[in-house]
Amino acid sequence: MGDMRPTMLRILCSFLTLLMLALPAQAERLLVFAAASLAGPLDTVAKAYGEETGTEVVVSYAGSSALARQIEQGAPADVFLSANQGWMDHLAAMGHIDNATRADLWGNELVLVASAPGPEVALTPETDLMALLAGGRLALALPDAVPAGIYAREALTTLGLWDGVKESLAPADNVRSALALVATGAAPWGVVYATDARAEPAVHVRGTFPAESHPAITYPGAVIQGAGPEAHAFLSYLSAAPSREVFEAAGFRAALAP
Repeated sequence: MGDMRPTMLRILCSFLTLLMLALPAQAERLLVFAAASLAGPLDTVAKAYGEETGTEVVVSYAGSSALARQIEQGAPADVFLSANQGWMDHLAAMGHIDNATRADLWGNELVLVASAPGPEVALTPETDLMALLAGGRLALALPDAVPAGIYAREALTTLGLWDGVKESLAPADNVRSALALVATGAAPWGVVYATDARAEPAVHVRGTFPAESHPAITYPGAVIQGAGPEAHAFLSYLSAAPSREVFEAAGFRAALAP
């Protein structure tokens, strides 16, 4: 009998090839780092994209500052969706994003919310926030780092109200955490995005900050440097009409033209 090893090797290789062909193809996986305030509509859009393309879209939510720092430290994100331009600028300056993909996707408004219903508060330099707080605290996202908190500080500063309330704050890691403080009654008042207030039935919008009191609230998105074509496709999908309709239904505005 001749040496059977070559024949057996061919049979084994053929068997392994057939086994690999029989196994289902591994789905693409996309990791999206997104501002906490996008939770809800982004989940809906990510699910729809996955169903249409077979790509698993995993969304990690946090404050834009925390996400940007994670990307800076090498976190394997494919797409970054920020709640302000500053943190996207930060990553761009360090070469972490594909600048050609950067685009403003949505806009928002800043509102004053309370755990109790009541009359509308006109937010002007004459507003007595300390009287409204009545010894309680004003919930907002971290005013030195998180976009929602930065916008809140800028709006309150423009109206001349910041110095009066800065010692009576309840700062939170992100805007949804600030919202939760008001929703649970841990803080009687808070400053959040209009879309956050709309998503939480336990809070009541009591006032809207004048648009001129803070920079325009825009959400830029970009593909992380080195991410594959699926990341580019998903970012484009966010700008498509079906995705825009989902975000508009959640209260987001179309981004202002540059």
